[in-house]
Amino acid sequence: MNRSNFGDIRIFVEVARRGGFRAAADVLNLAPASISEAIQRFEEKLEARLFQRTTRAVVLTPIGEWLFERSQSAVIDLEEAIGDLHNQKGQVAGTLRLSAPYSAGPFFLDDLVARFAVSHPEVNVEVIYDDTKVDLLRSGIDAAIRSTTLLGADTHAVPVGPELEVTIVAAPDYLKRKGVPKRPNDILNHDAICYAFDHGRNLAPWGFKGSQGHFLVQPKPRMVANDMRSLILYAQRGLGLAYLYREIAAPYINKDDLIEVLSKHVSPLPRYSLNYISKRHMTSRLRAFIDMAKVNEKSK
Repeated sequence: MNRSNFGDIRIFVEVARRGGFRAAADVLNLAPASISEAIQRFEEKLEARLFQRTTRAVVLTPIGEWLFERSQSAVIDLEEAIGDLHNQKGQVAGTLRLSAPYSAGPFFLDDLVARFAVSHPEVNVEVIYDDTKVDLLRSGIDAAIRSTTLLGADTHAVPVGPELEVTIVAAPDYLKRKGVPKRPNDILNHDAICYAFDHGRNLAPWGFKGSQGHFLVQPKPRMVANDMRSLILYAQRGLGLAYLYREIAAPYINKDDLIEVLSKHVSPLPRYSLNYISKRHMTSRLRAFIDMAKVNEKSK
């Protein structure tokens, strides 16, 4: 394969990863027109159409899907080799791309990322806050921080961040009107203020501890939002019981704006996990970030 062909494959893989010419152009530091011309040239060489183009999207054809699956590992290996060159020189450089839920930022991630950026000035960091599941192989994301482990084929996870204490709260006037729940199943008879994730397709269940261990209850929601600040507001307005991170609810509990209920029954959530593709494809910058996260855990 000549150099031109490999360059075309690199562009093809990036367009497939990013789902568009402009997004690929931003990553490769090329003009969108150059990306489009390269793909057209590559298709002509192969005598095959790799993408279906519309005004709204660029989608792989079945042949394009097959070629992407076969070629992306070779491109990743080359990127890894280039990263190893930086390692040989003792450098950690490039762009580290992370995906995380909104809640992780104020809890621990913003501080960790800032310290990492200070320690490694040659690394640019992109943090995309999004609660949806990420395809680590195709998205161009180096690692995804999630409240649950997202282990897939050829991926690993390490625990990060603090223990996640949760609480159930309500406004005093709501409890006067509706009564105070005494047992976990009592919440089924209450209005619930629920946290939504994955673009609202899923609701976070409420976790409790009992004689048989941890169990979940999914109350019927009256109010749903994907931002805990909204859940706090709805609870303050007397719209129901809210299931929240205790750290977020604590200032309102301390001012008696919200009252905790079922505190002896609520169980903590699992810690966040940092999910990444196997060590075979790990860049020096991701390795350095994971090492810092592990050191941070040991220092607690």
